[in-house]
Amino acid sequence: MAKRDFYEILGVPKNASDEDIKKSYRKLAMKFHPDRNQGEAAKAAEEKFKEAKEAYEMLSDPQKRTAYDQYGHAGVDPNMRQGGMGDGFSGGFAEAFGDIFGDMFNQGRARGAGGRQVYRGSDLSYAMEVTLEEAAKGKDAQIRIPSWDSCETCRGSGAKPGTQVKSCATCNGAGVVQMRQGFFSVQQTCPHCQGSGKVIPEPCTTCMGQGRIKRQKTLEVKIPAGIDDGMRIRSAGNGEPGTNGGPAGDLYIEIRMRKHEIFERDGDDLHCNVPISMVTAALGGEIEVPTLTGKAAIDIPEGTQSGKQFRLRGMGIKGVRSSYPGDLYCHITVETPVKLSEHQRKLLRELEDSLKKGGAKHSPSEDSWTDRLKHFFSK
Repeated sequence: MAKRDFYEILGVPKNASDEDIKKSYRKLAMKFHPDRNQGEAAKAAEEKFKEAKEAYEMLSDPQKRTAYDQYGHAGVDPNMRQGGMGDGFSGGFAEAFGDIFGDMFNQGRARGAGGRQVYRGSDLSYAMEVTLEEAAKGKDAQIRIPSWDSCETCRGSGAKPGTQVKSCATCNGAGVVQMRQGFFSVQQTCPHCQGSGKVIPEPCTTCMGQGRIKRQKTLEVKIPAGIDDGMRIRSAGNGEPGTNGGPAGDLYIEIRMRKHEIFERDGDDLHCNVPISMVTAALGGEIEVPTLTGKAAIDIPEGTQSGKQFRLRGMGIKGVRSSYPGDLYCHITVETPVKLSEHQRKLLRELEDSLKKGGAKHSPSEDSWTDRLKHFFSK
């Protein structure tokens, strides 16, 4: 099945600003997040969530968005590109005509010393899970990522100790070969040395001729305050190394928000459910509610109903690009008492009888509901 247009998925025009794209993604992510959809709708919601996430990742990156606007899905398809994100086209259309027209479409690759082709390394992705508190305050973190070090056995040459690297006899060390096809002079990557311009008769047994060994390195990462789920942090030059001396790719750290036991985030705002007793709801009183910085007090008016919402201004999160923090919304849930003793049951029945004698003034919603039912069944 063909992929849907990324702009159509997010519901924004092609000239949409970065902020509009971000806002649209947030709404879709909140709507289709797996934690918010259960049962039969969960699978469909998960697919829409993944679809929206992919669209946002492509359109929020300036280089990817440019490639997508010019070439469509082929412009951001890793199977059509050489190296990683941000390389431009080195395959597909550019590759097909590059042999005939030389370097006209030679994006993503360049010439190194001796005319050898050099390629930018692929970008890497690292998923980091952060708590709501860490996202609100920011933090300094350490992550371990794959890295390449020069092979100590061959000192980076790739050749077995005691032997030497030789210049490729096919291309004479240029990394490319010239061929003529009619009126055109065709230049192609040397098939013998794969564009490196050299051959290793006896490869190093430690690195298998690569001249480098894969290791792990620790990287310091600063998580900015206000970061949100789905955002990315770019660490330049910490991706995979390039080929034939080409520049390294970048590392993209993707933020994943851990589910909080109390709060649910919606942009810069926070939401939480606050249960209160029916006595407090009926008589009113002051209650304490949690915030990210401690506790806050809310005055519950007499006769508060379940579902009532209280707003605490400035008690949310100050987003990365926001000037002011969001708000905290406390949603009241009136809790029905359970496991009552006989004495408590008797008291409640006496209270109910007393309330019924008072008429509709004690239960206006119930009385209105009864009248509507009577009218409905009398039709």
